[in-house]
Amino acid sequence: MKAAIIVFPGSNCDRDLAEAFRKSSGIDPVMVWHKETALPDGIDIVGIPGGFSFGDYLRCGAIAAQSPVAGAIKAFAEKGGPVLGVCNGFQVLCETGLLPGALMRNASLKYICRSVGLRVETTDTPYTGTYAQGDEITVPIAHHDGNYRADPGTLDMLEAEARVAFRYVDNPNGSDRDIAGIVSENRRVLGMMPHPERAYEPLHGGTDGARLFTGLLDALSPA
Repeated sequence: MKAAIIVFPGSNCDRDLAEAFRKSSGIDPVMVWHKETALPDGIDIVGIPGGFSFGDYLRCGAIAAQSPVAGAIKAFAEKGGPVLGVCNGFQVLCETGLLPGALMRNASLKYICRSVGLRVETTDTPYTGTYAQGDEITVPIAHHDGNYRADPGTLDMLEAEARVAFRYVDNPNGSDRDIAGIVSENRRVLGMMPHPERAYEPLHGGTDGARLFTGLLDALSPA
């Protein structure tokens, strides 16, 4: 299986995400520059990494969402292809309209970089099937604009459809309803602010992010 790792000017977690796929799931990563208009043949999942695409100018993820490769990502997702967006990748997914809501400035107005507690809210996704519902895990965050916001109707819809994948145990950024990650209606697009690719091997100080990647091979393999 192959993962397309999208690279924008300002991406700084692309190699981390590639190695997490390679080492934790055995899925081979292929780096894809943002000016490409099509994904490589045989791609099974797209990963949009963290960082500061285009310097976070205009609005985080907004310029990246207009890049040539964005059309290919949207087409892939609309055909049911799985897409994982981490941190800046979550921002990009919201800006493309593949996920609802927006990521705003942290309530503290300060950049936050530390490990946080997350609670797994659903296991009914390709990304969370190796966890148990209610599991509390520790995963790093590193963001200035991670405050998830949506109108009350959208938040109620996400709750009713069990589309909140992760919540903060102790909300670090002011996100509505402690939301740390959400999935699309078909549950195959996941956006999350915390970085599981920074918590997949003991040298990272914790391995709670590894399970997100280890289950993907089985979850995405044809029946």
